[in-house]
Amino acid sequence: MTDHYFENQLVKLHYYQFGGGPQAMLCFHGYGMHGKQFKLLETTLGEKYTFYGFDLFFHKETKLHDQSITAVKKGISKEALADLITEFCAYKNISRFSVIGYSMGTHYATAITEQLSPLIDEYIIAAPSALEPGALITFFSKNKTGNKILEKLALHKSFLLKALKLFKRVRAIDAEAYQILFNEIATAELRFNFYACFTYLRFLETNEDRLLQALQQQNIKSIFIFGKKDKAFPPGIGKAFIAKLKQAEVVVLNEGHEMIKKDFATRLTGLLL
Repeated sequence: MTDHYFENQLVKLHYYQFGGGPQAMLCFHGYGMHGKQFKLLETTLGEKYTFYGFDLFFHKETKLHDQSITAVKKGISKEALADLITEFCAYKNISRFSVIGYSMGTHYATAITEQLSPLIDEYIIAAPSALEPGALITFFSKNKTGNKILEKLALHKSFLLKALKLFKRVRAIDAEAYQILFNEIATAELRFNFYACFTYLRFLETNEDRLLQALQQQNIKSIFIFGKKDKAFPPGIGKAFIAKLKQAEVVVLNEGHEMIKKDFATRLTGLLL
């Protein structure tokens, strides 16, 4: 595995490259993770794919050229994200690719699929937040009042920690989600990144009609992976949407939200080889 940077007018994008196969797979990690999240796939799929694992916006080594509050509030459109990926693919001489995303990363993978479907072979999303983000995420990212509340909470020294405890107490989030989020808001920088992820990505909202059309017209193989014990994005979400697809596989792992483990790799490999 090697790590690299790709830079354009928007961002200095850090990514990892692993595997040596002839097909390209673009990887989009979950919140609080990094571009190495899908590294375990190299063992079984590295001869078929070359993986490009990005550190996503406000994570690890990737930096927007302008990370001010003003720029964060402006957000990124699906078109701008697609332009970034198109530039990256031209830089790497990638003519076609597959996408894989986990949790937050499914919003990236889905937006790119909507915009660039003629270039995509496979669409793989795990813990698919993009299908149904949930009331809390929608309120804090899309609702003007909710986003303002999040800004005040996140940029205050202690409010966000207190709010997180409240969400757990009223069961808006489970213990696993609480621990994941708690680990990501310990410092002022992490709290800013938390706010920025909600706010900057708010336009990456799935258009189900457009996604369905993209997947069907381009005959894109689709794989949806759920955790049986995942309280945040349980197997039932997106059921009506998935039923409309002709080339869809649904995998339910005996896992909670944190599912990118050995069984994930084994089951996915069985569907891709």
